[in-house]
Amino acid sequence: MTANDTRIYLSSGSPRRREILEQLGMHLERIHADIDESVRPGESAVAYTERLARSKAEAGWQVVVSCGLPSRPLLAADTTVAMDGEIFGKPENADDARRMLRAFSGRSHQAITSVAVREGDKVRLKTSVTEVFFRPLSEQDIERYLDSGEPFDKAGAYGIQGKASVFVERIHGSHSGVMGLPIFETAALLSEFGFQFP
Repeated sequence: MTANDTRIYLSSGSPRRREILEQLGMHLERIHADIDESVRPGESAVAYTERLARSKAEAGWQVVVSCGLPSRPLLAADTTVAMDGEIFGKPENADDARRMLRAFSGRSHQAITSVAVREGDKVRLKTSVTEVFFRPLSEQDIERYLDSGEPFDKAGAYGIQGKASVFVERIHGSHSGVMGLPIFETAALLSEFGFQFP
């Protein structure tokens, strides 16, 4: 890697992650790699996101190798939401999204994002845990949000960067981590692979 090379592979289809990395000045090449994202019995939310981030990095790196692509760092990440020991992934349908939003109403929950960077045999991982506090939600609040279509591709059935931002009273932690890629941890990881940030 040359001193001014900012190219990395991104093993994620998330437009939010792409935007955050481009904000950091990175140039991205998407690597598509599917993995099983099922939660294992008794698995904690942090163990789950860390396992998936590592697995996505591993699967993505296998694509790089099998396609004979140039060696450069590959970034993968996974985000989930947890409350009272339960993991809230992407909702299966409107009823599932409604259940999640009702559970978060007037309470706090954790948004957890793990980020893995791999190049060759070198793998580094960091995890961000942010406490998110929702104001009480009326049934009308929830139904209007469901009608927007926003909840259905997001862990916990909401996106803090979208219309659900009005539900968030406050957070303790990383705003970008709730979006799906914690900037501080991501920059620290990439620095370990030779990238420099102002």
